[in-house]
Amino acid sequence: MTRVATFLSRLRVLPMWGRLVAGAALVLAVLILVIVFFPWDWLRGPVNRYVSDQTGRRFEITRRLDVQLGRRITVKADGITFANPDWARDPYLVKADSAEFDILFWPLLRGQVELPRVSLSQPVLGLQIQPDGRRTWALGKDTSDAGTVPRIGQLLVDKGELNYLAEAQGADIKTEFGMTAASEAEAGTAAAGRDMPLSYRARGTWKKEAFSAQGRTGSVLQLSDTQVNPFPIEINASAGRTTLQASGSIGNLAALDGLDANFDLKGRTLADLYNLLGVVLPDTPTYALRGHLGKQGAVWKVAAIQGRLGKSDLSGDLAYDRSGPLALLSGKVQSRSLDFEDLGPLIGVPTGASGATTKTVAKDKPSSAAKQVQAAGKVLPTATLDFERLKTMNADVNYKVVDVKNAGAFPLDRFDARILLKDGVLQLDPLDMGVAGGRLAGLIRIDANSKPASVQARLEARTLQLNQLFPRIERTEGSLGKLNGRIDLAGRGNSGAQVLGSSSGSVALLMGRGQVSNILLEFMGLDGGEIIKFLASGDRNVTLRCAAAAFDVKQGLMTSRTLLLDTTDTLVNGSGQISLADETLDLVLYPQPKDQSILSLRSPLRITGTFARPAAGPDKAALAGRAGVALLLGAINPLLALAATVETGPGKDADCERVLAVASPVKPPDKPAAASPAAK
Repeated sequence: MTRVATFLSRLRVLPMWGRLVAGAALVLAVLILVIVFFPWDWLRGPVNRYVSDQTGRRFEITRRLDVQLGRRITVKADGITFANPDWARDPYLVKADSAEFDILFWPLLRGQVELPRVSLSQPVLGLQIQPDGRRTWALGKDTSDAGTVPRIGQLLVDKGELNYLAEAQGADIKTEFGMTAASEAEAGTAAAGRDMPLSYRARGTWKKEAFSAQGRTGSVLQLSDTQVNPFPIEINASAGRTTLQASGSIGNLAALDGLDANFDLKGRTLADLYNLLGVVLPDTPTYALRGHLGKQGAVWKVAAIQGRLGKSDLSGDLAYDRSGPLALLSGKVQSRSLDFEDLGPLIGVPTGASGATTKTVAKDKPSSAAKQVQAAGKVLPTATLDFERLKTMNADVNYKVVDVKNAGAFPLDRFDARILLKDGVLQLDPLDMGVAGGRLAGLIRIDANSKPASVQARLEARTLQLNQLFPRIERTEGSLGKLNGRIDLAGRGNSGAQVLGSSSGSVALLMGRGQVSNILLEFMGLDGGEIIKFLASGDRNVTLRCAAAAFDVKQGLMTSRTLLLDTTDTLVNGSGQISLADETLDLVLYPQPKDQSILSLRSPLRITGTFARPAAGPDKAALAGRAGVALLLGAINPLLALAATVETGPGKDADCERVLAVASPVKPPDKPAAASPAAK
């Protein structure tokens, strides 16, 4: 008491301001002592009731409560349960042996829950989001209000379980995690254990596909704040037939922001990524790709891509920006070598000689763009293509193929296109392909907003080499000449066959001076004497003055406007129709020789049949008439029968300049300088 009295007597001699300061210091000291030694556990019951009332679900700290006040309030709870809403599958949002978390004071006064740090011991977490936006981790009574979702910075866990259910995503995943055992570190993974001591294993479904994942990560998981150091992560995951291996670091687990990782991705077809990730990519053969994956904000970047699609290679860089109303895929990719069979699934054509597509369909579930087997007896692709996916994102990608291999009957040797996709309209513009030593260039446009899809093709052929255009026809090997032409077609449908079968427009192929096999012309005209002579002495080429094939197309029916081949030996005119809808041929060629020959039963040549089974032969009525004359004369005198087969050569040179002008829907190609004198 003497000391207290002495202290009070000293206060009396202080000036007024001194006594006020001393009094305030005394009150502050008492408050600090109260805060430090306050039995916060007395408030456990009121806190449990208050949180339960505010959230509309049961909250309970089961054993002990302790609080450390400050700008950042630290709450320690031994034994904690926080129930889920009654519509949720799992009973608890959080059930843990203990919890410790920091709460920012000033945001709390504004009704915002910001938790810079949450540490849970042996937690069981039940996260669920409904298609209507309700989520179990929203702490207000209205669980669809995103404003009541707490903002969590760092999450620390030791061992536990997390269940995630999202019906709209087709996701139902159970994840178990725990700290790496010391024995594993001693077995040669000490460094990995220190950097990534938390291991995890997940199983369930994602996008309704079987899903599994396992890997390691750091002990401190950054959920929202990207300003701090990112934490390391490794993952080995599979969904359906797609597998992913990745290792790197991440700054924000909730938004996957600050991602910086190397990856290996494998799967049956890139089109499967549409179901898994919402990214529209073409249907491809099996693939294996690696590269570097990064994410900042709404932009994903895939850099240094290297890998294979089927037998083809692929490299380049891509970016996927989700900041707009529709995501945008952009970048540049290329293939040094592309196997033509690998394009089959993309355009709905079954794989050719190898039969790989057929085997895949028989063994596995068919890929999205080639769900049907090619219709029997059909050449044009009949498989239905999923154009609806074109409405789900935009794209601006340049794709270049340096060398095309295994093209078979289609002499494609390179490919270069800008792929533009905007609001459901896909354009390959510009499109530049190397074909038969020349180029086929222009644009292809697909509008998926109409049903069925509207497709337009405007292509110009320049300097296609005749001997390369039909590589499987042996007698064209020595033929020389350059073809030019134009394709202008528009049709509707969801397969190549439907589009061409409904198309209208025009098709024209033109050729100036060149050389063609003479034996082909003689076979065409059934000139027996010339055939015998060439078979005995060998084939030779004759000069081609000009050639033209032009068709008007209406609703899939091609009607000839001009069909002509003029050489120094023979003039061939033709007419007829080709049905793209039925894949049938009905053409007649009229050869007129310019020389004299014996053993000729020359008559019109009729080409019929289907694209799959074409047939060609002389007009039977005309041939029968000529053969009848020969037989009648032969009955009188065998030498007179031979006279009936003598061809006097009525053919005349065609006016090539006029023919090309009429045949061409555009300005005819320039004639070589050497061809001008002969053409007149």
